[in-house]
Amino acid sequence: MYKSSSVLNWGDSYLEMFPTRALFIHKTRELLICDIHLGKGEYFQRNGIPLTNNSDEQNLLRIKNIVKEVRPNKLIILGDLFHSKYSISESLKSKVERLSSTLNIKIELIVGNHDIGCRVKNIRFIEFKRSSNFIFSHEPLDKSEKNFLNICGHYHPKIYLRNAKDKLSFRCFALDEKENVLYLPAFGDLTGGYPCKNSFKKWAIISDNQILEI
Repeated sequence: MYKSSSVLNWGDSYLEMFPTRALFIHKTRELLICDIHLGKGEYFQRNGIPLTNNSDEQNLLRIKNIVKEVRPNKLIILGDLFHSKYSISESLKSKVERLSSTLNIKIELIVGNHDIGCRVKNIRFIEFKRSSNFIFSHEPLDKSEKNFLNICGHYHPKIYLRNAKDKLSFRCFALDEKENVLYLPAFGDLTGGYPCKNSFKKWAIISDNQILEI
């Protein structure tokens, strides 16, 4: 277990949650992230909304850093690697296609709703995946399976904390213990979020270096 992380035990596996918004499954040595939304800045620029392009570089750099730190056997992206098929520049496409060789790791993408129509080389596109006692998907599956944990993205979970004067929001990992679903926080910088249900178990990302169970 690395410093500044939290652990969730599931069966004979334990999952390590990082403030970098990544999840590492030690048993299978798989690193999971979701909802990066590369090209979002360009997409909004084309629609007359000025947004910086720097977020893509920062997101790719954070991927490289967490892979270098954890050294997984495989990187699995749980959907929405891209924001739109209309926002993939040749430069961005080239960087993504080189990512696997740069990191010296296999990359799989669980296709998300924003990835439809997007195609790049050197990344395997799949609908969903089973691994050990886990099921990986972009959106939560309709039916939970006993003893299996469905790990997904899509909802960009957040938690809101209030006091008498302030209201703060934090990205979080969120566990629906009733349905056996673990929601990962959005990895991308240019992403919003949705509040979690009160019944969910939550780990709030307080800063780039701190995650806290709520």
